[in-house]
Amino acid sequence: MEIYLVRHTETVCEKGICYGQSDVGLAEPFDLVFENILSLLPSEAIIFSSPLKRCVILAEYIQKNIKTISFEKEERLMEMNFGDWEMKNWNDIPPEELNPWMEDFVNIQASKGESFVELHQRVGDFLSNQTSKKKSDPIIIVAHAGVIRSVLCHHTSLPLKDAFNNKVDFGQVIKIEL
Repeated sequence: MEIYLVRHTETVCEKGICYGQSDVGLAEPFDLVFENILSLLPSEAIIFSSPLKRCVILAEYIQKNIKTISFEKEERLMEMNFGDWEMKNWNDIPPEELNPWMEDFVNIQASKGESFVELHQRVGDFLSNQTSKKKSDPIIIVAHAGVIRSVLCHHTSLPLKDAFNNKVDFGQVIKIEL
């Protein structure tokens, strides 16, 4: 199964803001970046997108410009829930909350949020559902860095603690075979 992992483009948030599941928009102009992304994708595919608008805007652009077999917004593809930290500057998060998470982001939840292992489980559930269908059509997943890192950990058996070894840039397309 051919899967194209597409990270959304840059957001309107300032650098250093923890925006996780906050529904923030995309920085404009993004047309040229979208065209470049499109050039790296198959001409026909099944599309899944995080329901957050920074992904949906890109996914809908892709949908309009390729032969779309189906298009679905998928909750399990949302970025990590950072709870109380959402829309805060990372530097403003109290060290007594942030430091334990930084030391073990895999297992420790963000304040009233989720841990990376929880994100990994929901992404794994989504992947398992897709691979069990044995479809031969390419799949495009428009999502977030955390989700894409999780998929790559599933794909390569990379330990979750090393997930950040997978660099995932804004607008990047990564092709894998499952």
